[in-house]
Amino acid sequence: MTERGDYLQTKDVISAFENLLPIIHRTPLNQSSTFNDMAGAQLYFKMENLQRTGSFKIRGALNKITNLSKYAKRNGVIAASAGNHAQGVAFSATKQGIKSKIYMPEKTPMAKVIATKAYGAEVVLTGESFQEAYEAAIEDQKISGATFIHPYDDYEVMAGQGTIALEMIQQCSDLNTIVVPIGGGGLIAGVASLVKNFAPTIKVVGVQSTGAPATYNRFKGLGNHRLDNVTGIADGILVKESGRLTFPLINHYVDEIVTVSDEEIASAIILMLEREKMFVEGAGAAAFAAILSGKVNVAGKHVGVIVSGGNADIEKIPYFKRLAMSEKAKRKIVSL
Repeated sequence: MTERGDYLQTKDVISAFENLLPIIHRTPLNQSSTFNDMAGAQLYFKMENLQRTGSFKIRGALNKITNLSKYAKRNGVIAASAGNHAQGVAFSATKQGIKSKIYMPEKTPMAKVIATKAYGAEVVLTGESFQEAYEAAIEDQKISGATFIHPYDDYEVMAGQGTIALEMIQQCSDLNTIVVPIGGGGLIAGVASLVKNFAPTIKVVGVQSTGAPATYNRFKGLGNHRLDNVTGIADGILVKESGRLTFPLINHYVDEIVTVSDEEIASAIILMLEREKMFVEGAGAAAFAAILSGKVNVAGKHVGVIVSGGNADIEKIPYFKRLAMSEKAKRKIVSL
């Protein structure tokens, strides 16, 4: 593909939107006067934690599976995921009467494993991170002949994720900036491609975990582009390298990328829980964490904040609270 990202166009996102419209939720774009005051901005939270299966991932998975040929559908689908893509694939496949098999990292939160099975998929736990699960799924796919549904490095998946931006622009015409979490890059690639071709004055900012900064490193020309290890509480964005297809789109369309620590993410999780009564996962809180910590300049602006998912492990709340109460995290919140 070219560096301009010609293979993901506005018409692809609109087509995906038409595919998804009968099935997915048009998630709300919420505001909080408390958070607006803290940030000195108008924040608009795109609540994909309220999406079917609990995250945005169903958008890309459903668009991809809907577009499969009848022959491909007969052979079933296979995927690798840290959890949310797994549920999106399982739900979408079962909805269309297709078999699904999902490889997930061994440390995937049990709530996500149980939910994936409940949506009808066969689940195989393997490896430390997404990368190992991905490699195992690819080997299985070569034998089974099932269609591999990539969690991010696929144009139809990216187009599905881009429908979030289309909804946000429809819901609030005043947006100046959209802040987006980044794992492998499918969400931000879809969002940025739609935004820059449809409303190019809107700034797109990506957020990665300091424990998994592969795309940040590559975007900035720093450090390793492929990480040996990833760590952190935002398991949904702990990816060892950016996508072959996603990165050119990110590099061309995204304005800035920042990183946030586990303490900053935990602070955002606890604030969302205490003030808005919403328990979101680490990846889902990453964009808000970047704003709370001052990593993104939002003063006086209208800012879209993508809350990408809510499939969190409730047993980890005490741990998140301890992280949020650390001196570093407390200083960053108070400074706003």
